[in-house]
Order: sequence, then structure tokens, then C-alpha cells
Amino acid sequence: MVTNARSRRLNALFAALADPTRRAIVARLADREATVGQLARPFGVSRPAISKHLRVLEAAGLVRRVSSGRESRCSLESARLRDAAAWIARHQAAWEERLHQFSECLAGAD
Repeated sequence: MVTNARSRRLNALFAALADPTRRAIVARLADREATVGQLARPFGVSRPAISKHLRVLEAAGLVRRVSSGRESRCSLESARLRDAAAWIARHQAAWEERLHQFSECLAGAD
């Protein structure tokens, strides 16, 4: 299978979103930007642990972190989520058709 840059970006995006902690961080940042400390607080984990999650989200292009002195502020890069939504939308019709065919097949088996 040939992977192009777009495919690699989508792979990184979906891999980043596969983790529940990272999804929760994305959800939090969808409301407003936050410091690393603010993001760590609800999880009861250390700042270094949250920083690891943030690095994955940054690499996937989902989060932007800006440092000012000792404080880092994070914000969501929502354009990357639109990329995921567009990919899902392109495939949704095919998935729905397959499920419909499967449903008909099961109904005919009775």
C-alpha cells in the first residue's frame, strides 16, 4: 500500500485521537485554550505525563503550544479535525450501504 503525505497525516490524527486522555484534552481545548497545568489537573497526572500527550497531539497537528516564560498555553487547531470529518464523510455512504446490504441479508436468512 502506498502512503502519501495526506495518508500519513490522517494516520497520525486518528492515532492521536485513539487515546481517551488525548480525546479529553481535545474536548477541553475545543472550549478554550488552557495551560499545561490546567490540562493536567482533571486527570490527576503529572505535567510531564500531560506533556507527552500534548506532544502526540502537536505532532498530529491538533494542538498548538506557545510558551511564555515558564508557562505554556495550548490551543486547538480545529482545521485538523475538519480533515478527519471530511475523511469520515467520504466513506460514510459506502459504510451505510454495506450495513444496509448486511441487514437485508440477515432479514432474508429468517
